[in-house]
Amino acid sequence: MATARAHAHHVDPVERLQEEHKAWKHDHPKDFMADPVKKDNGEIDWLTWQCAIPGPKKTLWEGGFYKLQLTFPQDYPFSPPKCVFNPVILHPNVFPSGKVSLSLIDKNKGWKPQITTKEVLLGIQLLLGEPNFQDPAQAEAYVVYSQSRMEYEERVKKQAKEMAPNGLG
Repeated sequence: MATARAHAHHVDPVERLQEEHKAWKHDHPKDFMADPVKKDNGEIDWLTWQCAIPGPKKTLWEGGFYKLQLTFPQDYPFSPPKCVFNPVILHPNVFPSGKVSLSLIDKNKGWKPQITTKEVLLGIQLLLGEPNFQDPAQAEAYVVYSQSRMEYEERVKKQAKEMAPNGLG
């Protein structure tokens, strides 16, 4: 690893994530959650975060609390985290695997090393309420939406209820 250390641009992803987490705890958007995962041995895995995003207000998603896992690469922040909804949600820009498709977190599109986890989560929240139907990643959501706007809206609302924080909606 000596060569990488000497590299002028080297940023330790763990140090960067510890800083981000400290800033997050001090000030983060209401009802959002973001914490690094604790391993079985009690150690913190700084490269894996459990997060949750509240559905944006005044949208079909309101009331839901959508859980996702962020996996940070070894070369973070030069590459974006992989963001995966678990459980998978019905959304045109979420792959069947749960992975989010969004230019903000695409290394070849909108990603910049200055972008923080907070901005990523806010960007994903925005995407919930404003899907990009031009670039669908999930056939099911896209097809339902294309065939019946009403059924799509019903299913998203039902999903918000199922994913409400207390499960009662």
